[in-house]
Amino acid sequence: MQIKTFTFSVSTRGFNEIIDITHEVQSKLDETGFREGNVLVFVPGSTSGITTIEHEPGLLKDYPEFFEKIAPSNYNYHHNETWHDNNGYAHIRASLQGCSIQIPFVDSKLLLGTWQQIVLIDFDNRPRRRNVIVQFIGQ
Repeated sequence: MQIKTFTFSVSTRGFNEIIDITHEVQSKLDETGFREGNVLVFVPGSTSGITTIEHEPGLLKDYPEFFEKIAPSNYNYHHNETWHDNNGYAHIRASLQGCSIQIPFVDSKLLLGTWQQIVLIDFDNRPRRRNVIVQFIGQ
């Protein structure tokens, strides 16, 4: 087994933007030459997350609405009192979402479902440039 690590950047608008990064991850897998193994997809930072979802218009509305119900943006978070950046909700949402996902691959193809895409979600309250780290373990 070998390990290969790559990084790519994504510009976001923030405010729960959901960005499909499946193509970028598959492209990096193609660069490895690996046929079989696993990839870890990780976003550094405490206000964004990684998951899989069907990247379609309905869910692109449903997912942020869900997070607004469980971690509302207009709540008075103690974090906001500490840093005065009014993004306490983004930290809570990101911690609930998680910052990484592991996906197997075979025959140099990610083993995702037909309607399953890898997405980055930027929960912060401003545009950001996010780095995504993909680490492949394979052969």
